[in-house]
Amino acid sequence: MAATSAARSQSGPQLLSIGQVLARLNPEFPDLSPSKLRFLEERQLVTPARTESGYRKFSPADVERLRLVLSMQRDYYLPLKIIRTYLDELDAGREPTLPGGITVTAPSMLPSERRLSREELIREAGANAMLLQDAISASLIVPAEHYSEDALAVLKALVELQRSGIEPRHLRGFRAAAERELGLIESALIPIARRKDASSRAKAQELAREIAGQLEVVRSSLIRSALGRL
Repeated sequence: MAATSAARSQSGPQLLSIGQVLARLNPEFPDLSPSKLRFLEERQLVTPARTESGYRKFSPADVERLRLVLSMQRDYYLPLKIIRTYLDELDAGREPTLPGGITVTAPSMLPSERRLSREELIREAGANAMLLQDAISASLIVPAEHYSEDALAVLKALVELQRSGIEPRHLRGFRAAAERELGLIESALIPIARRKDASSRAKAQELAREIAGQLEVVRSSLIRSALGRL
């Protein structure tokens, strides 16, 4: 019987410890820690197996699920509540959509974070060097050696806005408004931020995303209401 059990264990999927999971995912997600893994389990985003001694053991499917969750957090800035709803839909065999209408049918289809050179950013946005410089001067894009997908999305939007006569200089107040919202979020996080353990840091990051999402709802509603008066 012992030999049969060993054979079954060898023929089944290899189960990984927390340390092994971190070794696989940390190159892509450096901030991932044992505390954050436990936090994601508490939020029922992943359900590892348990040994008789109570140690967590993660299957390859668990690792891919974690990669999906972490990618959605990093690339789309989604709170865990939305990610869990997305995963529930995926588990039910449906093809859910992410905010913005992005459809993902498998974890591997989630785009990894791209890094673009200045020239690539300008070319892919259909912009010119002057518009990028104006965006940097207006604090809408942070100057860097390499730019993110966020910077590309902003520059594309600025190209379209410019066609309507709206220049980056007209949007200088956007940075100030973003800083005010950040101040609100930081104030709300003070009780959690005072705790220095890794679990509290993970909870603070998640709460920050949730607050930012609710602020976005209020902002969008105000804009829609104002548009109705045009």
